[in-house]
Amino acid sequence: MAEQTLVIEAGRTELHYWRDIWRYRELFYFLVWRDILVRYKQTVIGIAWSVLRPLLTMIVFTIIFGKLAKFPSEGAAPYPILVFAAMLPWQFFANSISEASNSLIGNTNLISKVYFPRLIIPGSSVITSFVDFLISGALLVGLMAWYRFVPSWRILTLPLFISIAFAASMGVGLWLTALNVRYRDFRYIVPFIVQFGLYLSPVGFSSTVIPKKWRLLYSLNPMVGVIDGFRWALLRGEIALWWPSLLTSVLLTSVFCFFCVNDMPTTERAFADVI
Repeated sequence: MAEQTLVIEAGRTELHYWRDIWRYRELFYFLVWRDILVRYKQTVIGIAWSVLRPLLTMIVFTIIFGKLAKFPSEGAAPYPILVFAAMLPWQFFANSISEASNSLIGNTNLISKVYFPRLIIPGSSVITSFVDFLISGALLVGLMAWYRFVPSWRILTLPLFISIAFAASMGVGLWLTALNVRYRDFRYIVPFIVQFGLYLSPVGFSSTVIPKKWRLLYSLNPMVGVIDGFRWALLRGEIALWWPSLLTSVLLTSVFCFFCVNDMPTTERAFADVI
């Protein structure tokens, strides 16, 4: 028999962290598939919940902001499409940080018994939310067909804004995940952040209603630039993309995502003991 040598290397986890993520890629696929099955298991309408939630929110926001408050639409788009174009990135972001923040707590037994890069668990939650995003996107296509609304060439830039939304979801999700492991009070704070952020973000209205002197401060919410980018890409007509808002979102998202992702190999060492 060939001899096997066990090498104990100090700091190996941090040194080979990204290589280990590739080695455990099958676990990543398994967790994503498991989360998708569990989310809709024993539900009456199943995966239709991914469409029903943003649809009902769109209807409520259209009535409140479009009919009662008389907020203007943007470009040539009907108000329901204006709202749903913003609901897509916001719902993806909200679901991602909600699921990711509780992901490590929900996998306590797996974390305490087996080694693997912990980044895989919240990362799989973000991917699962992205699947919901794609399903909801099909409803937007149907909504555009209903109103006979055809996007312009700007729709080709949509993957760029999806990438920014993905990075924001991953960065904030990892940050809240680490905080939730250390301080269990965050399980109650995250739903409040999501609910408050829905009304703070320009989902039910256009960001152009914000006074110009406050728009840069308002853009410190990274989802403002993402939502404006989605609308610019999906809605045709005279829609101006306010570059300071977009650049602020990209900068904040990049810095936040970079530090949270790179800090994960160090912070996760104490997860098993804390959990």
